[in-house]
Amino acid sequence: MKKGWKTELLGELCDVLDHKRKPITKRDREAGEYPYYGATGVLDNVAGYLFDEPLVLVGEDGAKWASGENTAFAVEGKIWVNNHAHVLRPHRTVLVDNWLIYHLNHTDLIEFVSGLTVPKLNQGRLREIPIPVPPLAEQQRIVGLLDEAFEGIATAKAKAEKNLQNARALFESHLQSVFTQNGEAWVKTTLEEMIESNIIGLTKNSSEQGNDKAWPYVKMNNITRNSGFDFSNYTCVDAIAEEVSKFSLKDGDFLFNTRNSHELVGKSCIYESDSNDIVLYNNNIMRIRFHRGIDPGFVLLAFSSKSVADELNALKSGSTNVSAIYFKDLKSLVIPIPPIEEQKKIAAKLKTIDAETQRLARLYERKLAALEVLKKSLLHQAFSGEL
Repeated sequence: MKKGWKTELLGELCDVLDHKRKPITKRDREAGEYPYYGATGVLDNVAGYLFDEPLVLVGEDGAKWASGENTAFAVEGKIWVNNHAHVLRPHRTVLVDNWLIYHLNHTDLIEFVSGLTVPKLNQGRLREIPIPVPPLAEQQRIVGLLDEAFEGIATAKAKAEKNLQNARALFESHLQSVFTQNGEAWVKTTLEEMIESNIIGLTKNSSEQGNDKAWPYVKMNNITRNSGFDFSNYTCVDAIAEEVSKFSLKDGDFLFNTRNSHELVGKSCIYESDSNDIVLYNNNIMRIRFHRGIDPGFVLLAFSSKSVADELNALKSGSTNVSAIYFKDLKSLVIPIPPIEEQKKIAAKLKTIDAETQRLARLYERKLAALEVLKKSLLHQAFSGEL
């Protein structure tokens, strides 16, 4: 630790005012002008203690502790606080409020948290958290540097996130324009009319799967959210010759996820491989092969368009956890189809735009990741006395 710094326990540096909190049930809440922290709502005319000074609140329990996301923040003015937030009054002759907040929010405190179902930072453990304490002027200087740096990082992140949204919106704009501005030669066609064959995949339970088996076996997780095929993670199964013949994939196969969560059911992709190896697929996926006049890439784009996606959403049945789209409903789906050459031209153009969109997205995602690394580096320097 840097010379002149010391380490003290939080309980020695702050008054813990938890005994003045006001637990209120939902039915006892009234609309009012004063914020109620630790729960949703505002209160008015409630008997009990009302805080009216600068304080630091720290989340006491909840899922955020389980994810390692700490929840300390400053408040001031008239407020209520319930029993889900600790109330701290720092000893300001030795401790700057924002120094404490920065440290609590950006230090791994999981060792002080107990409970699996509802992780909780109880008051006893809260008091035992060690806090590095530089001289007051040093705290103020470092907090000032962090405030300025974090403001710049927040601005850069907001800009990168906006650019990321714009990159994704570019592809969406082109995609929607294709399916809202149909040409004269376009014909509205049901999915059933386009299909040469469709078949649900091979059923193999978990005990029949493993890396020691003969054939790669792809499942719904291999179809990505952005209509891609991801072959980086898969299991294997054994199969007889008839099953291998019936359930093998070939390049250009259209894969449709028939059962999944309500959000993910209906994911689709085009199967593409870099080899002629046999790959099988499971019973949560339907393999579709189209007539020669239908380009699978064009149909995939149609499935991604808002109008068709809305229709697919309406076809979902089942619970939130497990939903399905059955072929008996899917076959009546109507898609506007141009001549085959135009299908291929549109698919190629949008594939190029999508590739550029993905390139930009990766660029902005890397920038966002780099900003997070910078943030952690600054905090490490701050609390080790190197800033």
